[in-house]
Amino acid sequence: MGKGGEQGEECGGGGGEREAPVPAFTWEEVQKHNLHDDKWLVVERKVYNISQWVRRHPGGRRVISHYAGEDATDAFRAFHPDITFVRKFLKPLLIGELAPGEPSQDRDKNAQMIEDFRALRKTAEEMNLFKASPVFFSFYLGQILVMEALAWLMVSYYGTSWSITFLLIIILATSQAQAGWLQHDFGHLSVFKKSKWNHIVHKFVIGHLKGASANWWNHRHFQHHAKPNIFKKDPDVNMMHLFVLGDIQPVEYGKKKLKFFPYNRQHEYFFFVFPPLLIPVYFHMQIFTTMFKHKYWVDLAWAFSYYIRYLITYTPFYGVIGSMCLLTFVRFLESHWFVWVTQMNHIPMEIDYEKHRDWLGAQLAATCNVEQSFFNDWFSGHLNFQIEHHLFPTMPRHNYYKIAPLVKSLCAKYDVPYEEKPLLKAFSDIVGSLKKSGELWLDAYLHK
Repeated sequence: MGKGGEQGEECGGGGGEREAPVPAFTWEEVQKHNLHDDKWLVVERKVYNISQWVRRHPGGRRVISHYAGEDATDAFRAFHPDITFVRKFLKPLLIGELAPGEPSQDRDKNAQMIEDFRALRKTAEEMNLFKASPVFFSFYLGQILVMEALAWLMVSYYGTSWSITFLLIIILATSQAQAGWLQHDFGHLSVFKKSKWNHIVHKFVIGHLKGASANWWNHRHFQHHAKPNIFKKDPDVNMMHLFVLGDIQPVEYGKKKLKFFPYNRQHEYFFFVFPPLLIPVYFHMQIFTTMFKHKYWVDLAWAFSYYIRYLITYTPFYGVIGSMCLLTFVRFLESHWFVWVTQMNHIPMEIDYEKHRDWLGAQLAATCNVEQSFFNDWFSGHLNFQIEHHLFPTMPRHNYYKIAPLVKSLCAKYDVPYEEKPLLKAFSDIVGSLKKSGELWLDAYLHK
């Protein structure tokens, strides 16, 4: 995709031959192709038929399908650091372009705001903000390896008393949480220049250091980034009827007299169901089911390497059953850490059905920031800069603070809310949001 001469190359023809005209489509025609087996999308005014390609899409069929019938230009640029390489896959899918009289944006989106956002991205590229620091990521990997070694040395020298075991759980949970933030970096292709090396190290970190699946994470997490807080598209807001979220879903459940749980108490049972059980129960069941179902044998081998290493390390001290109990407590503590950090940026924000917003508007409606500090940066893996991360998912996290003032300025120009709050306020807003949604459900359940 590109402009000028590049367009001529992609649309056919070359050398001195005259280019054949390509079909021109209206937005109305494009938007009709958003069905299960019939999907078109637009990137830089070019129309692509992705109906068959979705099955082979490396990021999973769902994430690209979520943009069927839409302009996917900004999402395309956000997810792919090597645009030239990806164009090779798009070229055979090209079926035409938007008609000359059609706007570049669909559904009356603010064209000037979109252009300004793209100019901001270009500024970030010129500032080298998409270039990773090897020292930064080496340090983060180093701290994880040091904590793993420290945990083993501690139990080797001081034994398995209750106090040592408790300290061991804290160290291992911290190591797991930080490994989670680090795999997130590699998964988003934000460390190495070549995607291939990001994928390789991602499998090592999420597999060997955490016992999880890279493919499972990719297919789930990229959907979240493509359509954050959108029902039926973002898996992170699919709560399996356990919670009702936002302002719309509670009223729908209430009107339909759906009461899978006492949702007016969800802000209370949240503490017993979500933070302690997400990783050790739900995620692990889903991860291993996915690996076997889709035959992700490489991911499975990496995951087994983690458990083998763990058992070799701690079975001599705690036995097999004791080691598995120890790991359960580690996962339990890590799960609390993970849930509070990941939900503080999203649950209190707008959660709704698809509104077909532009990239900037969609990400800002679904995300908020937490104030910067050394502790907040480390504790959250820089996900306190959730807005910048969602706008530029391939940007190395150590550069978020550099682009943040420019993002704030752009949001102020177009009156797009840019929300930033203290850490504890962000935590309390999770509970407050659940309480508000529960009250909406109860009111609709009783009176509508």
